[in-house]
Amino acid sequence: MDKTIFIYCDGACSGNPGPGGWGAVIIFPENRVSESGGGARPTTNNRMEMLGAIAALSAVQDRPEPVRLYTDSSLLINGVTKWLGGWKRNGWLTAAGKPVVNRDLWERLDALAQARKRRLAWRHVKGHAGHEINERCDAIAVAFAKGAKAGLYEGPAVGCGYSLLEPGSGQLAGPEPRSASHFPKPKAKGGFYLSLVDGRVERDAAWPQCQARVHGVSGARFKKVVSAEEERAVLKAWEAD
Repeated sequence: MDKTIFIYCDGACSGNPGPGGWGAVIIFPENRVSESGGGARPTTNNRMEMLGAIAALSAVQDRPEPVRLYTDSSLLINGVTKWLGGWKRNGWLTAAGKPVVNRDLWERLDALAQARKRRLAWRHVKGHAGHEINERCDAIAVAFAKGAKAGLYEGPAVGCGYSLLEPGSGQLAGPEPRSASHFPKPKAKGGFYLSLVDGRVERDAAWPQCQARVHGVSGARFKKVVSAEEERAVLKAWEAD
């Protein structure tokens, strides 16, 4: 892992407006993971998306390393990287001459971004597409929106319970094994989740079930696969085939 701080954040809201929550995961260069979350009532989904980014950026504002922030909110990325300058020049009015919604949060985001200048990169991750950290942020946000305990993790990266690969990182490399897997072929078009906990391999159709199995378990491994061939490759890499 390079000397970069990675931030993932997400927001959720029931009713929009309604009870909402935000979740964030920060991965530090020293191989430490910090989860955080919060909620508000009533609120909107956009405010929760923004508050997740604000909270995470505020938590690392005294760190010198560059930051790469991942969010599934196109509004958040476009607002910070494309629209903020025009809003400020227009006295916080949109191109249509209307007041900018959530100006208070945009101003906070702008201040945090300006403080880092070129040391902050905004990246988009597709939501609900199986990326483990994005799914974890969503689970935290939903928990706070419901007023439930999220079981936030703070500690070594090896114990967080999910993969720390960035979106778009390469798949497992190496030749596929010749022997057939003793597990049945995946039936779901979108794939499924393999997990290895205490030497036992399990298969789950959805991320929340897999997450509940591996989260916080030291040494647990998991991976989303979309074919029998990929399953065999993962099991071989885990020496579980």
